[in-house]
Amino acid sequence: MARPFGSLFTLSGTDLLRDPVYRRLWLSILISSFGQQVTMLAVPLTAALLLHATPTQMGWLTAMELAPFVLLSLPVGVWLDRVRKLPVYIAGEVLIALVLASIPAVWVLGHLSMTYLYGAGFLMGCVFVSSGTAAQIVLTQVVPRERLVEAHAKNALASSGAEVLGPGFAGILIKLVGAPLALLADAMLLMVSVSFLRGVRARETPITNAARDFRKDLKEGLRFVWKHPLLPHMALAVGVWQMFHHAAMVVQILFAVRVLGLTEQQVGMSYTALGVGTVLASTFGHRLSQRIGPGPCLTLGVAISGLGWLQLALVPPGRFGVASYVVMLVCFSIGAVLLFINFLALRQAVTPEPLLARMTSTMRWLILIPAGPGALLGGYLGEHLGLRYAMGFGGVGALLLGLVMWRSAVIQSLHQLPQAHVGAVAL
Repeated sequence: MARPFGSLFTLSGTDLLRDPVYRRLWLSILISSFGQQVTMLAVPLTAALLLHATPTQMGWLTAMELAPFVLLSLPVGVWLDRVRKLPVYIAGEVLIALVLASIPAVWVLGHLSMTYLYGAGFLMGCVFVSSGTAAQIVLTQVVPRERLVEAHAKNALASSGAEVLGPGFAGILIKLVGAPLALLADAMLLMVSVSFLRGVRARETPITNAARDFRKDLKEGLRFVWKHPLLPHMALAVGVWQMFHHAAMVVQILFAVRVLGLTEQQVGMSYTALGVGTVLASTFGHRLSQRIGPGPCLTLGVAISGLGWLQLALVPPGRFGVASYVVMLVCFSIGAVLLFINFLALRQAVTPEPLLARMTSTMRWLILIPAGPGALLGGYLGEHLGLRYAMGFGGVGALLLGLVMWRSAVIQSLHQLPQAHVGAVAL
């Protein structure tokens, strides 16, 4: 029998990519991730180079993208538990494509401003609240729960393939046509991703009792997370990490352009380091999690990302500064992959299916509450003290968090995925 990807890949007989349904989902993730590399560079470069944004304005841009998670995550979780998830996922991809396509249109008309970018970021955040949550649940409807860490690792590997090639392509594209017009590439790739998603067949339990009390369901989801012996600890740890992450992230592009003096193409080439780190972590992350356990793997991811931010804050500009920037991107991608493939798998493994959407939305709400203040604080530090102070704040904070997690008995005791208890639904 022919291999699914010809002779380019050698897959074991039990590899998830041999499942045609998961393979369509994986290809969709690969394609949309490639487009995301363009947006990841094009939006902040548009703000920094065309609109001359200050560090504080960059912080507000990120905060506007995060605000919908704080405002809408909880009610969206209740709503998603009453509807089919795959159509929500598909509709979200289409809406994001439309918002991205509107930015170059407004730029051509001469009306692009930071205010418009704030609005576009807020709209995309609103879509991500619903479709992003739905996407995480669709994975559990395609992949058995005992293989969730493997699935998340393979999804990260799909993203890493895009991260290796995407930033270089994005840098060249932005140099040729300008950052706003480059966003059209992401919009088109999202529509290709949608064509793959439409062929996915998710094993979704039929929706029942859709007329249940909305407020009661909302409280039930909150109570499940709050009373669970594991979920509050993970929400606190990852939430604090998000604060330090966003404090460093909002000044990354500004650091590259204004401290290191990199061009758009050079920034794009530097960001291929994200792909290198993600490939490494995606390839070995599942085995590492099996060897040391999901909990210690979470801690290791936090510490590695913090080390990357801190060393960049300390290294002087010049040739060593550029190398340090690349090291930071590698450390961040390795740390983030180790953190999230285990975090996502753990929280999905311990949650009964009827509560998956509410748990996912509640956890996203909790971990992203600190992200907005972190972004604003990073922008403030970058503007009033210097960009290195924002990077240093993220690095020192993440390393201290890793130390606290290392001493946490709850997190360090997680040596394998726990099981969900059906009785937990009746709280």
